[in-house]
Amino acid sequence: MEQNPQPEPFEKQALTEHLRELRSCLIFSFAAVFVGFCLAYTVIRPIGTWFFKPLTAVLPKDTSLIFTSYQEGFFFI
Repeated sequence: MEQNPQPEPFEKQALTEHLRELRSCLIFSFAAVFVGFCLAYTVIRPIGTWFFKPLTAVLPKDTSLIFTSYQEGFFFI
Protein backbone atom coordinates (compact mmCIF):
# COMPACT_ATOMS: atom_id res chain seq x y z
CA MET A 1 0.00 0.00 0.00
CA GLU A 2 1.33 3.42 -0.93
CA GLN A 3 1.94 5.89 1.79
CA ASN A 4 1.05 9.51 1.26
CA PRO A 5 4.19 11.57 0.72
CA GLN A 6 4.70 14.19 3.34
CA PRO A 7 3.86 17.70 2.18
CA GLU A 8 6.78 19.98 1.59
CA PRO A 9 7.30 22.29 4.52
CA PHE A 10 6.74 25.97 3.94
CA GLU A 11 9.82 28.09 3.74
CA LYS A 12 10.09 30.24 6.81
CA GLN A 13 10.56 33.90 6.06
CA ALA A 14 10.94 36.94 8.19
CA LEU A 15 8.25 39.60 8.14
CA THR A 16 10.43 41.95 6.09
CA GLU A 17 10.92 39.27 3.44
CA HIS A 18 7.16 38.79 3.20
CA LEU A 19 6.69 42.54 2.86
CA ARG A 20 9.37 42.71 0.16
CA GLU A 21 7.61 39.95 -1.78
CA LEU A 22 4.24 41.67 -1.33
CA ARG A 23 5.69 44.97 -2.55
CA SER A 24 7.13 43.37 -5.69
CA CYS A 25 3.82 41.63 -6.43
CA LEU A 26 1.89 44.88 -5.97
CA ILE A 27 4.27 46.82 -8.21
CA PHE A 28 3.99 44.16 -10.92
CA SER A 29 0.17 44.15 -10.62
CA PHE A 30 -0.12 47.95 -10.81
CA ALA A 31 2.20 48.01 -13.81
CA ALA A 32 0.10 45.35 -15.56
CA VAL A 33 -3.13 47.27 -14.87
CA PHE A 34 -1.54 50.50 -16.13
CA VAL A 35 -0.35 48.86 -19.36
CA GLY A 36 -3.79 47.29 -19.86
CA PHE A 37 -5.48 50.64 -19.30
CA CYS A 38 -3.18 52.34 -21.82
CA LEU A 39 -3.85 49.66 -24.43
CA ALA A 40 -7.60 49.88 -23.87
CA TYR A 41 -7.52 53.68 -24.05
CA THR A 42 -5.86 53.58 -27.47
CA VAL A 43 -8.69 51.51 -28.99
CA ILE A 44 -11.72 53.05 -27.25
CA ARG A 45 -12.54 55.46 -30.08
CA PRO A 46 -12.75 52.80 -32.86
CA ILE A 47 -14.74 50.48 -30.60
CA GLY A 48 -17.17 53.27 -29.68
CA THR A 49 -17.58 54.25 -33.33
CA TRP A 50 -18.29 50.65 -34.31
CA PHE A 51 -20.67 50.16 -31.37
CA PHE A 52 -22.79 53.25 -32.12
CA LYS A 53 -22.73 52.94 -35.93
CA PRO A 54 -26.23 51.32 -36.18
CA LEU A 55 -27.70 54.07 -33.99
CA THR A 56 -26.02 56.94 -35.80
CA ALA A 57 -27.13 55.49 -39.15
CA VAL A 58 -30.82 56.08 -38.30
CA LEU A 59 -30.41 59.56 -36.82
CA PRO A 60 -31.73 62.52 -38.82
CA LYS A 61 -29.16 64.44 -40.84
CA ASP A 62 -27.02 67.01 -39.00
CA THR A 63 -27.80 65.55 -35.56
CA SER A 64 -25.66 63.66 -33.09
CA LEU A 65 -25.98 61.55 -29.99
CA ILE A 66 -26.31 63.44 -26.74
CA PHE A 67 -25.61 61.82 -23.38
CA THR A 68 -26.32 63.87 -20.28
CA SER A 69 -24.66 61.41 -17.90
CA TYR A 70 -21.95 58.81 -18.18
CA GLN A 71 -24.14 55.75 -17.92
CA GLU A 72 -26.66 56.85 -20.57
CA GLY A 73 -24.31 55.66 -23.31
CA PHE A 74 -24.94 52.11 -22.13
CA PHE A 75 -28.75 52.40 -21.99
CA PHE A 76 -29.54 53.68 -25.47
CA ILE A 77 -31.84 50.77 -26.40
